[in-house]
Order: sequence, then structure tokens, then C-alpha cells
Amino acid sequence: MRAQFVLSEIGVGLRRNLTMTFAVIVSVALSLGLFGASLLMRDQVSTMKGYWYDKVNVSIFFCNKNDADTGANCAKGAATQQQKNDILAELHNLKIVQSVQHETSDQAYKHYKEQFGDTPVAGLVTPDQLPESFRVKLKDPTKYEVIKSAFSERPGVQEVQDQRDTVEPLFNLLNGMNWAAIGVMVLMLIVALLLIVNTVRVSAFSRRRETGIMRLVGASSFYIQMPFILEAAIAGLLGAAFACVLIVGGKAILINNWLADKIQVINFIGWDSVAQVLPLVLLIGLLMPALAAFFALRKYLKV
Repeated sequence: MRAQFVLSEIGVGLRRNLTMTFAVIVSVALSLGLFGASLLMRDQVSTMKGYWYDKVNVSIFFCNKNDADTGANCAKGAATQQQKNDILAELHNLKIVQSVQHETSDQAYKHYKEQFGDTPVAGLVTPDQLPESFRVKLKDPTKYEVIKSAFSERPGVQEVQDQRDTVEPLFNLLNGMNWAAIGVMVLMLIVALLLIVNTVRVSAFSRRRETGIMRLVGASSFYIQMPFILEAAIAGLLGAAFACVLIVGGKAILINNWLADKIQVINFIGWDSVAQVLPLVLLIGLLMPALAAFFALRKYLKV
């Protein structure tokens, strides 16, 4: 009998405040959708960093015959074979070095042609203008400074370059977008909480006579609060369900069917990451409105 009464009160409350309930559902769906998207974007950035940082190298470029006026290291002309052998031996002795690949000027020119193809820029460079280099793969890419400090001032070395510098701006952009999404999410959550509190208060005010009678006949605070809390929890859960639909749809349509075909060099997150986010979204969608309703109702239990 008590359960039937609570369920009937929930139905009455949802029907009386249909417009505000709909607003709560939409705001919760948008805020939790952004919350889930921000978590997935964070995972995507971490996945991309692991993928690209594992592939980037530290390049030690040697002076060639055209570099005599480019710096003190190249003042004596092209690097000698002895200088290259000394640096190679030292690299093999460093524990942070995983492998060293030698790239000649001809190989560098071949890679240059592959990158720029038939564009006008491709004809501006000749093989003798591209420096010979060692491509050093580190066990820990963050140890780049060790290589730079050890070899950047060595005779015959034109430059020590960390290829992470070419991908770091992309990661900074993605991190910035992630923080922007989090900021919008926080704003939407505040809006959702305000709507939930106002909806509960309007519902409690419209039923203040019934609430007063229940208090006078000895009903407990929990029993009086339960219909209002469940109304908010149901609205929040519906919003969370719509947020899950948005997240799954974004993964299936935006990532799998569009971005994955357009940008094949990126290793996108899988469905396992989405499966980890959805339960958290549903849990927050259920608990957040219930707790907001609980604290908003305390003053209306005093008769």
C-alpha cells in the first residue's frame, strides 16, 4: 500500500511539473553528455600521446659541406666519419637509448620527396642540402634533454631536434578543448542542479497541504521525502540515459563512420573506453538529482 502511494505521488508530481521536468532531463542529458565526452577526450589524448611518443625520435643532424657558416659546431665544415663513430659509440652506451638508425642525405631526400610529392616545394631542395643524421629512439621520450645536453655542442653536430615538438601543439590544442568542454559541463551541471531544486520546491509547495497532513498523522520524514526524491532521480536517470545515447551515437557516427576514415593516422579509442564511461554517467544522473532534492526539501518538512 505504501509503495503504491509513493508511486502515485511520483506520477502526480511528474505530471504537474511536466515542463520543468523536461527541462531537467534536457539539461542533465547535455551536462552529462559533455562530462562523458570530456572523459573520452582525455582518454583519446592519452592514447594519442602513447602512440605518437612511442614513434617519435630524437634526431642528431650532422654538419655538411654547406653548413660552414651556420654555427661554431660547423665552422670546420662537414662532420668527419670519426666524429660520427664517436657519437654512435656513446649513444650505444647510454641506457636510455633503445635504438639508433643512421639516415644518409640520400635517404633524407627520399623521405622528403615522399612527404612533399609533386608540390613546388619538392624541387627547391637537393640531396646534398639535407643533413645526414642519427635517429635515436629513447626508452623514455621525456629524457630528450639528456641527449640534447650531451651532443648539441659537439663538433660536427648541426642540431639536436626532438620530434615531440611537432606533435606537442596538437596535444595542447586537444587538452585546451577538453578543458573548455569541462567548463561548459560544469556550467550545465549548475543549471541542471538549479532546475532540479526549483522543480522540487515547486512540487513541494503545490503539495504542502498533503505534506502537512502526513506530518500530523505521524509519517516519517523519509516517507514524506521519498516521492519528491524519486521524481528527481527518475528525471535525472532519463537525462543520463539520453546522455548515454549521445555518447554512443558520437562514438559510432562521428568517430567510427567519419573521423576514422578521414584521419587514419590517429589511433582512436575503442568501445571499451565508452563502456567504462556509461555506468559512471548513469550513476551520477541518478544520485545528483536525488541528493539535490533531499537537501532542497528539508525546510518543507517543518509544519
